[in-house]
Amino acid sequence: MWRQRHRAAEELYRALLSVHEQVKKGESGPFPYKDELQVSMVSPGQCQSLESFWSGNGMAFVVERKKPEEDDMEESQPSDSQLFNLTEEKPCAPLPVSTMQARQILSSYTLTHNPNMEQFGNGKPVEVLPQLWVRCDSTDAESTCWLGAEPIKTSRNEVTGMSFHMVTCAGPTSDKSSFPSLEALKKSHKERHHSSAMQTRGFARYDLFSSSTVENSIIDSQTNVTVDFVWNGVDKILQMPPLTSASTLNIRVESGDLRSPVYPVYKELDFLMVLAEGLKTGVSEWPETLETKSAVELVQELLNELKNKLDGVNNSAPKKEAEKVKSDAAAVDSSIQSFITERGDLDFAELLWCKMRKSVSSYQDVANCFSLVIQSLRHGDVHPWIHRGSSSTLSKLIQQSYHGNMQSISLSGLTPIRLLLEIGLDKMKKDYINCFIGRELATFNYLDYFICTSVDLQEQVHRVRKLHHMLEVVVNCNAFLNLEHENLFPLTQSCLKYYKENPWNEQHVFQLPIRPSVISNFYQNSHPQTWRVEILSGHGQKEVKTMWQLSTRPPVDHVLFDIPEVQIDMTMSGESEEILYYQAQISCSQVHFL
Repeated sequence: MWRQRHRAAEELYRALLSVHEQVKKGESGPFPYKDELQVSMVSPGQCQSLESFWSGNGMAFVVERKKPEEDDMEESQPSDSQLFNLTEEKPCAPLPVSTMQARQILSSYTLTHNPNMEQFGNGKPVEVLPQLWVRCDSTDAESTCWLGAEPIKTSRNEVTGMSFHMVTCAGPTSDKSSFPSLEALKKSHKERHHSSAMQTRGFARYDLFSSSTVENSIIDSQTNVTVDFVWNGVDKILQMPPLTSASTLNIRVESGDLRSPVYPVYKELDFLMVLAEGLKTGVSEWPETLETKSAVELVQELLNELKNKLDGVNNSAPKKEAEKVKSDAAAVDSSIQSFITERGDLDFAELLWCKMRKSVSSYQDVANCFSLVIQSLRHGDVHPWIHRGSSSTLSKLIQQSYHGNMQSISLSGLTPIRLLLEIGLDKMKKDYINCFIGRELATFNYLDYFICTSVDLQEQVHRVRKLHHMLEVVVNCNAFLNLEHENLFPLTQSCLKYYKENPWNEQHVFQLPIRPSVISNFYQNSHPQTWRVEILSGHGQKEVKTMWQLSTRPPVDHVLFDIPEVQIDMTMSGESEEILYYQAQISCSQVHFL
């Protein structure tokens, strides 16, 4: 028996050490282990099923069962009662092992870290490995879904013991009477750890804004804003977070959401992206036009208006048309004019962009429009004004036209696309600057990186795309959470810092510490998405805790739960849907080596 245990521990140690080395070299796994098992290494945020239950420090091994071959999957068809649950599982959901097998794996893992077992390191102290977690199938009496072990280390990285974690889960249920009381949880913790002094810490997460039903239609969007509360001294199960809690907004915003106040600005950016892709590949997918007149007609009208002004003709119609262009150029409706102010200083290149982006439908349209403009400039028919510092090729041609020495330019190949992209970039950069500086959310120096013209056009487009995502984040928080400058300013600074160091990423979650009273109206009448209490005793390395959690979503992704029928309570105030909560509990214990 001892030899078998020793051999199993040595085999596990070699396997985990090999996985650790391969991950360091950049391989991702999962890596095969003996029989039907496999091992993965995850970092914080990579395993949602484990996120609430581990410390989140460093990497962790995850042991699970290999996915079956296709033939095996065909043979093991789910029963009718499981079909509903299976629809919620991911196509390649991880597979658990039996609790007995998981305990054997943890026993081997513990044995490898025992300082008295130096033979695993060939006479030298063994390398301390990251913590280990094993997915369990929840078929035992306690409904165990995770078992974990983590070495207890000194400051010298010497292992003095092992912390064990057991996660059990149940549910879902809407019967709150089935939940244990806080006193019962404290009593259980005290009996397990013989603790005389205990502390309690609460955690709650509320969903403030996410994909939802609007006018009987589901909006498919990844935009999501939640708030996390942490407080000491829990009074009861499902306690409302006190206003003294530490709270943090978690903000993930996807551009293009129809509910976004800056959706029209997104459409303008989207056209800019079409041009950038066309310049890179030589192929453009032109969007539908938004004007009844052709692009050439609209550009000719703009040129005629400028010529009439040069000739001293007072024509009120063109003035009205120019005002319409400026209004169109702002591309924002009255619902957000409180945040984004319409620019009244559009120069000729920007007005031309506003005309063309809504009316061009082909490469030939773009070439014809620029041909008209360049001919008018060369013949001296118009002398348009442009912003000082404009960097586009068209702006430089206009400046040269003032002195009657315009250089020749061939409107062949991708040149027309490049000309249009340049004036669009110039215009949108000024729009974003106007917004962030006008609202005193950033200074020009902070924005300089995003509007820099010394990099190539594709990189400039990439940075403008970052600016737009920052705008989406800030505007959504202003429009839907009523956040004011005191919170929008640090949020903007956080976005600027992130995007100066990282590529564009709409999956990134921006975090903002905030006072609970600022957002109390958005969560006090709703149900928490997650509610958790931690009972702690001991200090330092000898600290142990019991955690009990409620969540509206399954706490793990490898166990199937029986979903009961939801009862609708018809009251005088209307329909009230019962909230289904899943329960999860994590219990900790420690073993100290002699």
